[in-house]
Amino acid sequence: MRKTVPFQNGQLELWTARSRPAEKNGRPAVYVLRFYGNADRAERWVSAEADLWNERAIEVWGMNYPGFGGSTGPAKLSRIGPAALTVFDALQTEAGERPIVLFGASLGTTAALHVAAHRPVAGLILHNPPALRQMILRQFGWWNLWLLGGPLALQIPRDLDSVANAKTIHNPAIFLLAERDEVVAPRFQHLVVDAYAGEKRVIALRRANHNTPIDGVALADLYKALDWLLPKNESR
Repeated sequence: MRKTVPFQNGQLELWTARSRPAEKNGRPAVYVLRFYGNADRAERWVSAEADLWNERAIEVWGMNYPGFGGSTGPAKLSRIGPAALTVFDALQTEAGERPIVLFGASLGTTAALHVAAHRPVAGLILHNPPALRQMILRQFGWWNLWLLGGPLALQIPRDLDSVANAKTIHNPAIFLLAERDEVVAPRFQHLVVDAYAGEKRVIALRRANHNTPIDGVALADLYKALDWLLPKNESR
C-alpha cells in the first residue's frame, strides 16, 4: 500500500505491507520502519520482506528518500535525517504503544541511527553500516593528501555521523556485516559496531558482498537474533 506524508513543502512516499500473521490478526504487533540503500526503492521490497520475520505479526513501512520514487526532491544528504524523523513521527502516531523496530541497509543505517538517537525505538537492525566521515577521510583522502577528503567529510551532515549517533543509543541492535563488502569495507562497519553503546548481536555474513541476499545460515542466525530482539510473547 502506498502512503504519503507532508515534508518540506512536498511529500515523502512510503510503501507498506503486512505479514500473513498480521493480516490474519487484523493488526500488527510490531512495526518495522525500513530505510534502504542509496537509489533503492521501497516499493520493490516491502511485500517480500513482510514475511521474513519468523512468523511475527509485523507491518513494514519503507521510505523512499527525497528525490526518489514519489518523494519530492531535491535529493540531498542533508534532507535524509529530517525525512527519517518525519516518517517515524507519522508511524508512531499510527503505532501508538506498539513497538517500532528500525531496519537500515547501507546508507539507510545512517537514517536509522539518526532516528534512534532522537526517538524511542524498540531496537535496530543494521546491515553493512558505513561510517561516512571516516570512509572519506581514511579511504578516499590519501591520494590527494586529504586536501579534498577533509572538506568532503565536513560536508557530511551531522545527522548522518553514524559513529557519533551510535555512541548515544542504548537500544538493542542486530548488526549484519558482509565479510567481503566491496562498497563499505568491514573496518568501517566495525567503527560503527564498536561505538554502539547498546547491547548488540553481530552476525557475520560469510563470503557475502555488499548486496548479497541474506539467506541460508545467515537467515537462520537472524531468526535467532530476532527472538532476542523481539521475544515472541511480546510481538504477537
